[in-house]
Amino acid sequence: MSHHLDTPLARQNGRLYIDDLYVFDAVGSTVFVMNVNSTITGPDVTPGFHPEARYEFKVHINGADHEDLTYRVEFGEPDSDGEQTYNVSELMNGAARSDDATGKVVARGLTGQPAEDGGLRAWAGRIDDPFYIDLDQLAVINAAVRDGGRVDLSSWEQAEVKNSFAGTQVNSIVLEVSRSHPRLRTGTPISAWCATKLATDAGGWHQINRFGHPMMWPVFWPDDKDFSNPANERHPADDLNSDGKYIAERIAAVVEANGTSADPAGYGTQVARRLLPDLMPYTIGTAASYGFAGFNGRTLADNVPEVMFSLVLNSATSSRLGPMTTAQQRTSEFPYVVQAQ
Repeated sequence: MSHHLDTPLARQNGRLYIDDLYVFDAVGSTVFVMNVNSTITGPDVTPGFHPEARYEFKVHINGADHEDLTYRVEFGEPDSDGEQTYNVSELMNGAARSDDATGKVVARGLTGQPAEDGGLRAWAGRIDDPFYIDLDQLAVINAAVRDGGRVDLSSWEQAEVKNSFAGTQVNSIVLEVSRSHPRLRTGTPISAWCATKLATDAGGWHQINRFGHPMMWPVFWPDDKDFSNPANERHPADDLNSDGKYIAERIAAVVEANGTSADPAGYGTQVARRLLPDLMPYTIGTAASYGFAGFNGRTLADNVPEVMFSLVLNSATSSRLGPMTTAQQRTSEFPYVVQAQ
């Protein structure tokens, strides 16, 4: 699940660890963005995309438990300039859930350059990260959720707020799919997630990391710095049975300690069911927004740390940052992200 944190494992394998997923509307199309390999882990990260990995966007249609549509992106070895070729394959129906299926190649490209084939446009490359958060605030929230304690932001509020990700970069995959697609027509409710996979010695594929909602890992598993929790390896359909009770109890404890709910256990269960399975809901053709009142996709500007903090604490929690913090890291034109210079 989402991490975006500085850990030894992330430094070694950043190309396989997903930092963010975005799903939003564009003119006549739906945009999916997956970011990996953040330089927040330090200057020694291996650049580019892993040439032996699969990067997959998974789309559930009309509330289905499993994906009906998968876009699989695979990269070649970097050339002398560090650029990589890539293929985008589309897999539908049962093939969307099979590692053995090959699908249909719908786009071929080179990192840093747009690729287009009919109803799909693709772009992949290094970008300036549009994500924003003050990690000092996150540390306070982390401790409260972990320990079921009171949240004391007084020292943070007195300090100068900062975007801890200012100046960082990530590798981004952007897919823009026309709403003429038979599965992604206007008004269709979907749920999306993404995953990275590596081939195993036995000949299959092993899921390394996945992402649906933002901030899940740093909020609920802040001390799991080696990512040993099995959540990353399973399918979202198993989330509620596996982690629903744990997340509900963490939230119940923190809202009880902070006096923000008359029914802590009921509120914890409600939020756990809202977050699990860990999928990003979105209705095709509508304005995307990831907010406290509801989830409907996620734009590059959405203040998701503020949303998640407020949801977990059941209390309005300002991040003292906002969309203008990273206004220079996004654009209204395809590929919507800003290529790093």
